[in-house]
Parts: sequence; structure tokens; C-alpha cells
Amino acid sequence: MANLKEVRTRIESVESTKQITSAMKMVAASKLRKAQNSIIALRPYADKMNEIMVDLSASLGESAEGKYAAVRPADKILLIAVSSNRGLCGAFNANVVRSTMACIENQYKEQFDKGNLTLVCLGKKASEQLRSRKYDVEETNEAIFDNLSYENAAVIADDLMQKFVDGKYDRIVFIYNRFKNAGTQIMTTEQFLPIEPKEQAEGTALNDNDYIFEPDKKQILEELVPKTLKLQVYKILIDSFASEQGARMITMNQATDNATELLKELRVSYNKARQSAITNEIVEIVSGANALEG
Repeated sequence: MANLKEVRTRIESVESTKQITSAMKMVAASKLRKAQNSIIALRPYADKMNEIMVDLSASLGESAEGKYAAVRPADKILLIAVSSNRGLCGAFNANVVRSTMACIENQYKEQFDKGNLTLVCLGKKASEQLRSRKYDVEETNEAIFDNLSYENAAVIADDLMQKFVDGKYDRIVFIYNRFKNAGTQIMTTEQFLPIEPKEQAEGTALNDNDYIFEPDKKQILEELVPKTLKLQVYKILIDSFASEQGARMITMNQATDNATELLKELRVSYNKARQSAITNEIVEIVSGANALEG
């Protein structure tokens, strides 16, 4: 009977776990639906704004907002790893950490060895894992995903833009999961500043778009470039948040399925153990009755 009790305890434990994972899957699915709608609506606008900004900002040189396109020797690097505050989302956070370490080792090893590479984390999990691997994380922003909005993203973007203009960093790079669908997240390393020039196709002019400016190019770009950069940060955060919810929904769905399969196996084991116990009791009763008759 001790074996029966042990199996029964395991069944209760797995049933409790299944209820939790099922509830977490539904919560993640609800959050994913909202985040997915947001990123699908935002991405075309953000991409078009970024295209216009890239087309025009470099032509300003050092004047007006052309300072955000100023290319300097990449001596001081800022890497921003975007993860989540919570776990139970599969390889979502591990991929961010792995890509961050690969970026350091493959692209910015020299700056890292000189102490000219700064790590900042948006989300708690990447910070914990990087620190456990002896990387020095200068700052961790955990609150951004508790109230994810354009206004809060704009505060982060303003700070990054000011530090770039002041020369504290020569290059600022985001490492994050780009949302494709609920089951697919694409690890992305994206340069935020300086604004990268548009690649020129062979035999074409660098700027093949014909824009008409009203009132004038300088005044428009003084507003356009900062707003577009803020929008890019917001898009990155929405991308990462949608990817997190998609990864968590898939992970919790798999966990629920695994719990269901385990419950089937445990119930079969329980029934076999119970049948064996009953058979043993019948044998003992019959043996005792035979002994009394003898």
C-alpha cells in the first residue's frame, strides 16, 4: 500500500502542475494577442519612418540632427540586452545571453578587453545570467516591461541619444528577439546609433526617393529623427515582449501536454499497483481460509 500512496501523491502533484501550466498558457496567450496586434500595426509605420530617416539624416552632416549619423571610431561600445523579468519561457532568455556573449567575443573583443564595452540589460533574466558568468552589467531596467508604453520607451531613447551625442558611446547596439509568430522568434543584433546609411545598390543613386519638404528639410528632420529613434526603441521592446509571450505560451503548452502524458502513465501504474495489491489480499485470504480448513 505504501507504493500506492506514493503513486497517488505523484498524481496529485502532476495534476496541480498541469493546472498551473494550463493557466499560465492562457495568460500568455491573452498577452500575446494584444502584443501581436500592437507589433503588427506598428512595424510597417516604424519601418517606413526609419527608411525616411536613413535616407535623409546622413545628408545633414554635423548640422541639426545629423549628429545622430556621425560615424566615429568604435572605441566605446554600449550593448543593450533585452530579455524578460520572468522565466518559464523556454530558451527565450538563454538565446539573448548567448547572442550577447557571442557579440562580445566575435565583434567587440578588443573593446571588452580594454574595458570600453558597457552592458545594460532591459529585463532581469539576462542581467542575472550575465552576472553569473562574471560579466559586469552596469545597469538593469526591470520596470520597463511592467508598464510598457511609448512614453517610457522615449525616456530610454532620449538618454541613449544624449549619451551618444556627448561622446560617452561611439556605438549603441540592441540585442533582442524579433517577433515572427507565436512559435518563432528571430535573434536580432541591431545598431541603434549611429544611424546606419542606406546600402547602395550597384548602378543606383544612394537616395532614389524624391521628397518634397515643407516648410524645409532641416526643420522637419529636427523633429523627425528624434521621434523616429524613439519609435525604434519602442518597436524593439514590443517585439521582445511579443516574443516572450509567444515563447511562454508554447513552453507552457508543451508542459501541459507532458503533464497529461505523465498522468496517463501514472494512472496506469496506479491501477496496476492497486490490482496487484487486491490480488495479494485475495491470495492471503484464500491461503488463510485453506489453513483454517486444514
